[in-house]
Amino acid sequence: MARICHSCGKRPAFGQSRSHSMVATKRRFDANLQKVRIVENGAPKRAYVCTRCLKAGKVTKA
Repeated sequence: MARICHSCGKRPAFGQSRSHSMVATKRRFDANLQKVRIVENGAPKRAYVCTRCLKAGKVTKA
């Protein structure tokens, strides 16, 4: 299962880490996802939801 927000579709962003000598190495910025039980179509389901969607009340927790 991909680490993508069930509500808004937020996914990892990619960039570079820069050392003191400015050498670039690839890295990824993961979204703050929580695995929670939500209600979808009247049935409980486990899904990854970002904390922004949880705080905004975009999903109903089971």
